Amino acid sequence: MPLDLVIVILNYNTRDLLRKCLQTVYASTGEFSFEVCVVDNASGDGSAAMVADEFPQATLIASPTNGGYSYGNNLGMRRYGFRDGMAAGDATVTPRFALLLNPDTELPPDALSAMLAFMDAHSQCGVSGPKLVRLDGSLDLACRRSFPSPEVSAYRMLGLSKLFPRSPRFGRYNMTFVSPDVLTEVDSVVGAFMLVRGAAIREVGLLDEQFFMYGEDLDWAYRIKQAGWQVWYNPAVTVLHVKEAASKSSSKARREFYRAMLLFYRKHYQATTPFWLHWLIVGGIGVRGGLAMASRGLSQMRARVFPGV
Repeated sequence: MPLDLVIVILNYNTRDLLRKCLQTVYASTGEFSFEVCVVDNASGDGSAAMVADEFPQATLIASPTNGGYSYGNNLGMRRYGFRDGMAAGDATVTPRFALLLNPDTELPPDALSAMLAFMDAHSQCGVSGPKLVRLDGSLDLACRRSFPSPEVSAYRMLGLSKLFPRSPRFGRYNMTFVSPDVLTEVDSVVGAFMLVRGAAIREVGLLDEQFFMYGEDLDWAYRIKQAGWQVWYNPAVTVLHVKEAASKSSSKARREFYRAMLLFYRKHYQATTPFWLHWLIVGGIGVRGGLAMASRGLSQMRARVFPGV
């Protein structure tokens, strides 16, 4: 019998959060088989040693380089038999499900069993995710999203999604017009907790390693939906997400966010976008990215010149 679930946790310099995450994972209840694969992306805080010492039951992959989110998660999935270009008969050598889980999450004991039961009850669901909440109890808006099409992205860049969050037209980016307590079919959930059916992975392949961080979960969901699978947001399960524990809104993280936006657009929308709109989109991403980087630079300069202010 194939393994029910492999949980891939990609870690980068979040040792203490990772410890807590693993403690909650191994405290999970329910009748299902699972294994945990921790991929450490060349952390410098002793994360890999901590896992080896305190969680010997976990599979540990200590990558010598930080190849990014897609690269690291793919290392874990490949260890469990997943790869690009698989055949239908390969179902016997891969787990039924793979869960991408961030190290800055904490699971209630029944989260895994409830999410697996949901997937088993919805055979056309290729991807699902729970309700994610922040430390202050607020909703992590990224846990249910629409694809950033040119139209949806324009509403966000123009600020209309914030001005009219309850509008079904303008609020599509984070689906703020839908109650966070309603089971909803969506375009994508977030890679912090992304439960994916093994059959969907075998059909569409692994994460696209062109994405270093950000956008890879959207791209994966896009390809899975294009293959005919559904994506569902399941608020019956709630998971804590500290969020941005590894990136901490660094300059590199900001650059990668806007690079991912451009990459996703070029990959999925550029071919069908009118010439005039194409340059508006590319220019808009460039301007927004430039302003964000300039703001970051000014904040860092102010902190150096006026420390403590």
